[in-house]
Amino acid sequence: MEPSSTLCRVQEAYQRDLAANAVLENVRAVAEKAAKAWGLEALAAEGREARRERTRIIADMAALQKQRLPEEEDRLFSENPDRGFGDPEPSEEPPPASVSVPRR
Repeated sequence: MEPSSTLCRVQEAYQRDLAANAVLENVRAVAEKAAKAWGLEALAAEGREARRERTRIIADMAALQKQRLPEEEDRLFSENPDRGFGDPEPSEEPPPASVSVPRR
């Protein structure tokens, strides 16, 4: 299991605090080395997390591109191969209110 960048940053801060408050020199040296190691691991974890996010986004985009629209599927199953490629049928709706229709 790989540690998250958040865990690494928390551990780094803990070790830095331990080093700052250590009375013994050897405890301070070990804590400083540990803080540095946790910092490096945090950078690696951030890279892994960013790569996973990019991969997820690319996979989502690929999945969306593979999806067919319903009208495409209708055309594939139609006996008339030209269905759906002609002019759209005129609308049965009345013209919008902003369009004035001359009266006789």
